[in-house]
Amino acid sequence: MSVIDAATPSAAYENRRGRLEAYFDRTARDAWIQLTSDAPVSGVRATVRAGRDRMRATLMDWLPRDMTGLTLLDAGCGTGALAVAAARRGARVIGVDVSSGLIDIARERTPQDIPASQLEFRVGDMLDPAFGDVDYVVAMDSLIHYPVEDITNALGALSGRARRAILFTFAPQTPALSLMHAAGKLFPRSDRAPAIEPVSEARLRRSLQSAQPLQTFTAARDARVANGFYVSHAMELARG
Repeated sequence: MSVIDAATPSAAYENRRGRLEAYFDRTARDAWIQLTSDAPVSGVRATVRAGRDRMRATLMDWLPRDMTGLTLLDAGCGTGALAVAAARRGARVIGVDVSSGLIDIARERTPQDIPASQLEFRVGDMLDPAFGDVDYVVAMDSLIHYPVEDITNALGALSGRARRAILFTFAPQTPALSLMHAAGKLFPRSDRAPAIEPVSEARLRRSLQSAQPLQTFTAARDARVANGFYVSHAMELARG
């Protein structure tokens, strides 16, 4: 199985990445400002917010409590909540997102007591090797718009840069999520994101096991968060 070259990504990956960039920068910036804040939101978005909070807490539980001297790439960092949490533990964090609008929000929300040398937000493709090697890569809900093949390829591309582990999430292929996906109810039509791709957990695991770049990684912890309209499954790939 080939791995995406960050300089020449597959046409399918590049097309979906472009749609995500357009969605977050042109269509739903204000909606995501609200969703990722404490502002009142609708019932649907409230379940998504609560689900995302639970997922972020789960991934943070899998990281060391003291991350002093460690580095982390927040791949698809959005408005930066996880990146800030990791920096609070002492990690040197680079948060990367394809959306310049979300990166602007992340920078605005960066606490003033966290120095720029410890937490940096950049616009770009999370697969770009220019962001360097790190101890941990976290990709929370940034791969949920891609099919199994692209998820595997993306993780393969990231694996060469993760010294300790990759933590990521995917949209599990469950009856409830498939129904919501088919009905198009994850968000109101006016600001709905590019389609989430529910994938079979069993098929994804087989794909990861057969991917040559991931042979030095072992599937470790996993957890599923299902909260109303938010359904996401986290996996840890630990080196060695």
